[in-house]
Amino acid sequence: MNQEKVLHDIISLPQFAQQEVIDFIAFMQLRYRKIPEQRNENLPTIENEQFIGMWHNRQDMDDSRNWVRNLRQNEWS
Repeated sequence: MNQEKVLHDIISLPQFAQQEVIDFIAFMQLRYRKIPEQRNENLPTIENEQFIGMWHNRQDMDDSRNWVRNLRQNEWS
């Protein structure tokens, strides 16, 4: 479909329909806009964060559902 035909078809529509076409084009531009790529060069790696492995070797965390259930019972009762 060539651009002149598309433009002619849009112009041949009633004014309210032309506005709908304009609104749809704006919607499509938002939907398919290019999002600039973010660079993560300055972000620290997660492996070096202090919280990694903080629950390792905790026997009370072997059954996390039970741990949460007990915590809730103690705090909410």
